[in-house]
Amino acid sequence: MTSKAPRPIKDIKDFKGPLHWRQIVDWLAQDGVISKDEAIRTIARCSHSESAQHPLVRLSNVAMARASDGKALDVEALVQWLAARCGMEFLRIDPLRVDVGKVADAMSAGYAERHKILPVLISGSEVTIATAEPFVTDWIAEVERQSRRTVRRVLSNPLDVHRYTAEFFSLAKSVRSAQKTGAAASGSSFEQLVELGRSNKALDANDQGVVQVVDWLWQYAFDQRASDIHLEPRRDQGVIRFRIDGILHTVYQMPSSVLGAMTARIKLLGRMDVVERRRPQDGRIKTRNPRGEEVEMRLSTLPTAFGEKMVMRIFDPDTAVKDLDALGFTPHDADRWQQLVKRPYGILLVTGPTGSGKTTTLYSTLKRVATEEVNVCTVEDPIEMIEPSFNQTQAQPQLDFGFAEGLRALMRQDPDVIMVGEIRDLATADMAVQAALTGHLVFSTLHTNDAPSAITRLMELCVPPYLINATVLGVLAQRLVRTLCKACAVRDDASNPDALAAAIKPWKLNGGYKPFKPVGCEDCRMTGFRGRMGLYELLAVSDAFKDKVNKEPNIDALRRQAVADGMRPLRLAGALRVAEGMTTLEEVLTATPPLD
Repeated sequence: MTSKAPRPIKDIKDFKGPLHWRQIVDWLAQDGVISKDEAIRTIARCSHSESAQHPLVRLSNVAMARASDGKALDVEALVQWLAARCGMEFLRIDPLRVDVGKVADAMSAGYAERHKILPVLISGSEVTIATAEPFVTDWIAEVERQSRRTVRRVLSNPLDVHRYTAEFFSLAKSVRSAQKTGAAASGSSFEQLVELGRSNKALDANDQGVVQVVDWLWQYAFDQRASDIHLEPRRDQGVIRFRIDGILHTVYQMPSSVLGAMTARIKLLGRMDVVERRRPQDGRIKTRNPRGEEVEMRLSTLPTAFGEKMVMRIFDPDTAVKDLDALGFTPHDADRWQQLVKRPYGILLVTGPTGSGKTTTLYSTLKRVATEEVNVCTVEDPIEMIEPSFNQTQAQPQLDFGFAEGLRALMRQDPDVIMVGEIRDLATADMAVQAALTGHLVFSTLHTNDAPSAITRLMELCVPPYLINATVLGVLAQRLVRTLCKACAVRDDASNPDALAAAIKPWKLNGGYKPFKPVGCEDCRMTGFRGRMGLYELLAVSDAFKDKVNKEPNIDALRRQAVADGMRPLRLAGALRVAEGMTTLEEVLTATPPLD
């Protein structure tokens, strides 16, 4: 059975009703988007069968060649072209910017599915509706009457409209179902509101609505590339936020009772004490992302004024197998770091503030060291990621088993390489020194602003200079900066190279200067940035540096000697990335300490 071709319409204003693939092909040919020969081939391919697919999706599967460059026209390109042709705004639906609760209040799921429309933004006087049928308008009057708002239509990808219609209404239904199960849990806030005549029954963590909302939350976080999930109780409602590329985004607001039930559900799965809400707790969960890969999540709860706050840190399954180039190492620092890692014994320190990527660097490095012939043992608090090739131990201070005790125990386990989560006190520092002196390679972290400060920090912990010289091989300081979105970044011809030169004075850049600036597109959620990369400052301990530690152990002298030995300061490392067009000067200045 063949599809009946519609009457050719040159003026798009004359078109009414649902889109037809044949008419779209005619318009594409009229606009010169595809050649006449390509139009003939497309009509021949599509005329022999019917299809329930949206016409734009059907034509994208045919992979028509664009006349200008020969590239295949995908759905997104076809929707953008059609929006421009019929004078509508194109909108790529970003689920992070949609208030799902209000979407479900605007219309029923059945109505949205029947008319293939989706509310995406609701204000006091206007409701923005996404559709993939620009010439079907019979629903507008009814929606305006029911919502008492003016309808503003935008054209969107039909696949997105179909997908998010199902997801948004399903989520809203689950939240409402969970809310009906019971009222707010008692004892969660010090500002309890007494409402007479209301049930005080707590939500069940195993209620099906709660289970569905938690499942949605995790899959949604994986899909949005979130590194952390925050469940935050507030005075009037609960808030869910995702950290994406280092920036927090509000995702959903829901009743406090539902948020409390979600927290209880997650605590239950993480083998935490569900009843205990008065003290912080830690846990972990292993699940799978949409690609079927195992994902580790570290859980942490904290009592707050309005209830129990939970943060879930998501660990990328690819983290432990990234090479140094993928982490952001320049060839200069990558070669020097690899040489230090090959040393048979000594101490290697990684420094930086919380969230600067120290764990990623350590795990990625240790993964390459942990061969069949090498015994890698770690003592962590908490264990960040479970790695089968390591022997990992959890420090438990409440049982008098801290880092120092863990290191002492590991020394009797015939280790080759040891990683201790952090050197916080003299006892741990002493054990790390002893492990290095007895022929072990020790990795650890410190919280200092730069690499030379790690040496003075050890001195502040009362580690003698001669032991520092005998054991410390090198210190790696690092920061994370956002990288420019490759889809929208453009050359910044108005940039002033003098500003970059002033930021790294007295250093000078050799080579080309290719500054780019963030613009913002749908791929990066209009931020201009997508993903993050590391900036590194590697201090390799030399004989001259050891001499400074003995005779002139002040931070300025140590920094000058480290630079003379080949260390590039963090801000210079960032400037090099700015010159390469990978990030911006503002990002680097925000993340790195100034040069003295």
